Amino acid sequence: EGEEKTKGGIIIPDTAKEKPQEGEVVAVGPGGRDEAGKLIPIDLKAGDRVLFGKWSGTEVKIDGDELLIMKESDIMGVLEGAKARRKVA
Repeated sequence: EGEEKTKGGIIIPDTAKEKPQEGEVVAVGPGGRDEAGKLIPIDLKAGDRVLFGKWSGTEVKIDGDELLIMKESDIMGVLEGAKARRKVA
């Protein structure tokens, strides 16, 4: 119920229609390592406005602040320009 089906028969659940969440990056780590052990730096920086899925990350509470810890691969996109500046201000 409530699920949509494409002409090809693919069922689109309601969760796939949800809009992404928006947040601000408060800190980043050094990055991850590839199979050879080489450090792959993160393309994000503190202050970036990002979009991510509703169920992405792990909720934690640090010093009374509720935060999400997530992998860079959970980030759908980085907001740039006027919209990002307006959200921070």
